[in-house]
Amino acid sequence: MKGPIGELDERFSSEGATPLPWSDVVDVLERSEMFWLTTVRRDGRPHVTPLPAFWLDDALYFCTGPEEQKAKNIEVNPECVLTTGTNTFLSGLDVVVEGTATRVTDDHRLERLAELWESELNWTFDVVDGVFRDRGLEMDGQELEGRGSAHIFAVGPTKILAFAKGESFTQTRFRF
Repeated sequence: MKGPIGELDERFSSEGATPLPWSDVVDVLERSEMFWLTTVRRDGRPHVTPLPAFWLDDALYFCTGPEEQKAKNIEVNPECVLTTGTNTFLSGLDVVVEGTATRVTDDHRLERLAELWESELNWTFDVVDGVFRDRGLEMDGQELEGRGSAHIFAVGPTKILAFAKGESFTQTRFRF
């Protein structure tokens, strides 16, 4: 993907700043090991949790157990935000991805993602009936029922905000 054109928000950017190139944002998304996922509970309260996610084919992918709070929240309201970057004020690039979480059940896509989880995190999953199954929970050839399953979600961005920090501060918005 060539990528969207960034729009500079001059209100939050240093004088003379220019929009960030899309390639800088993709670089952060591809290199980041951890993201903060924000979802909304049924009663409207936010829920935030750190997790690994992967940028692949213009979307972020993450996995979660079907009984975890984030999965329950997404079931009711799939709108979410994934954030990554640095915890420093004067350096780095923070990226905020807004979008809709969609469950991935296609075995071909899941196999590709399982390979990514194993190569990047050393988490070993088998793809079974549209979910990841944790190989580590098998005992004497029998899986522990109801445990070790993970749903995989894709978040295709609707908007991305990128905040460059340093000598010059830049806020760039990318719309999809």
